[in-house]
Order: sequence, then C-alpha cells, then structure tokens
Amino acid sequence: MTREFTPLPELNQVLTRLLAGQQAILGDQLVALYLQGSFATGGWDQSSDVDWVAAIREPLSEPQVAALQDLAERLFALPSSWAQHLEGSYIPVQSLRSLGERPERHWYLDNGSVIMERSDHDNTLVVRWTLHEHGVALYGPPASTLTDPVPAEALRREVYDVFRDWAAEFSGGRIHSRWYQQFVVVSYCRMLQTMQTGGVYSKPEGMRWALQALDPAWHGLIRRAWEERRLDIWAKVHQEAEPLEVQRTLALVRYAIALAERLPSPQLTAEARL
Repeated sequence: MTREFTPLPELNQVLTRLLAGQQAILGDQLVALYLQGSFATGGWDQSSDVDWVAAIREPLSEPQVAALQDLAERLFALPSSWAQHLEGSYIPVQSLRSLGERPERHWYLDNGSVIMERSDHDNTLVVRWTLHEHGVALYGPPASTLTDPVPAEALRREVYDVFRDWAAEFSGGRIHSRWYQQFVVVSYCRMLQTMQTGGVYSKPEGMRWALQALDPAWHGLIRRAWEERRLDIWAKVHQEAEPLEVQRTLALVRYAIALAERLPSPQLTAEARL
C-alpha cells in the first residue's frame, strides 16, 4: 500500500518501494528512514533530488551492501523520473547523532547512479541541521531524537569552509555546463543566507533572500539562474555554459568571498553590501 509521504503520488510510490526494500533487506537493523534536503525544508520542484538518510543500528555487512545495490538497480529501472534522482546514505545511529563532527565515510547512493560507494557526502553539519530541524520520518522516530542540535556558529564555519574550497576548484574550469552555472549561483546565494541566519533553507527562500540582501547589480544574474533552473533543467547538464554568464558567476563568487571576509563574524546584513 502506497503511503502519502509527499504531495506527489508518483514519488510516494517510489519511496514506498525504497522503504519496503530496505526493510526486507535490513529487518530490525533499519532504525529509521528520513527525507532531508528540499523535500524536508520545502521549495522542492520537478528538478529536485530526493535526498534521504537511512539510520541503521550497525555498519552494513558485505551481503547487505550487495542486496542494497540490487535494490538501487531495481528502483532506478522504475518508470518514474523520481526513481532516477534518489540520493542518500546508510548511517549508523551512533554516527548520526554527531554527524559532521569527525571524518567518516558511509555507504552512499548518488543522484542518477546505481552504484553504492563509501562517501562523506552526507557527513556534514548541514545535513544534520536539516534532519534535526526539518527531517521527514518515512519510518521510525522523529529525526530530532536521533540527532544533536547544531550550533549556529559551527554551521556557519562549515559553510564558510565549503565557500572557499569550492571557489578554489573553479580555477580549473569546472563551470562548463548551463546546469552547473545556475547551480553555482543558487548555491552561493544559499550559503550566504546560512552565514547570516545560522540555518539552512530552501532554494526559493535563498533566492528571495539574495534579492533583498545583495547588491542590486547581481539581481539580473540571480534571476536568470533561477529561470534556468525552472525550465527543463536536466537537459542543460549537457549544454555548454554561456561564457559571459560564467564570467559573471565567477565575479559573484569573488564578491561573496570578499563580503564574507570583511565581516568580523560570518553574518550578513543589508548594511554590509559591497
């Protein structure tokens, strides 16, 4: 029987199969299954990933990994685009409580992939904050009972580190597609919002915040990036980015870093505009 986890019946069918498959493989080993990301914070759209976290009692055994790999392949073959955008990790409960506080790699399934791999992708304070504050329980107790709260300053520090590290990668020409160009703009707006508020919010909220808090000189770029996302975004993964838009995006990244670095604390107000 399909359960109403989200407002989308087709996605609910996929999630019902995901949960049933995990329960069949893991049994009592599965403590909980949560939605995080945009389906937890709100603001999801037809281009959103379906981000989830499975809380497990003990690390996965090799036979369990193999069975979950088979489950991922079967789900991916379903006649639903949502089935091709499932993304999540299997995280032991002892690690989930303090997620993001120490280096750890968990079994992870990437968006658009059917290959299970060890990754630190979800071992972040951002994921823990989202789970603790907004996690949607598909199975098990409320996520706030299995995760510790995240101090605002710790969240700001993590986001600032990502802010700088990610920007350093752009010198190698990573902004090569129309999809990635808009993703960078949207992401930096959201990261700046986190540095102001100490929280993690949806993409639409991040865009609205940026149009109020950032210099109007960036508003055109921000609006165009949002329109890019809203219109057939997955087709743009294979389309070359417009060189001028790439230049403007890199300028926005430099602006954002300068804005963050001039502040005594990673907070942003309207008065702090460059």
